[in-house]
Amino acid sequence: QVYLVESGGGLVQAGGSLRLSCAVSGRTFGNYVMGWFRQAPGKEREFVASIIWSVSITRYADSVKGRFTVSRDNAKNTVYLQMNSLKPEDTAVYYCAARNGRLYKSTAEDYDYWGQGTQVTVST
Repeated sequence: QVYLVESGGGLVQAGGSLRLSCAVSGRTFGNYVMGWFRQAPGKEREFVASIIWSVSITRYADSVKGRFTVSRDNAKNTVYLQMNSLKPEDTAVYYCAARNGRLYKSTAEDYDYWGQGTQVTVST
């Protein structure tokens, strides 16, 4: 079992920055892919970014490329999502997720473990 706890959400003005954290505990990490997803009211959960834990290979949704950066800290067992140049359309609940293996996936159904989510609100 893997446990994920997100933190770092909040209210920020457009153009501002936030850094989300996802603390990972439980099973020792080996071949895992960590993903960040988000879900706005009335919309489906969508892929934001992912990182293959063992080799730090990252992928991003087109909507966040150049603005968001995903990274991980082995010593702290934590994954981060640095979000810059935030826009009102980035407003959503952000979720951290994990899946077994080393293959990149961008659909929520492919992830095995989920955090509780953290709210990000970007005002105009």
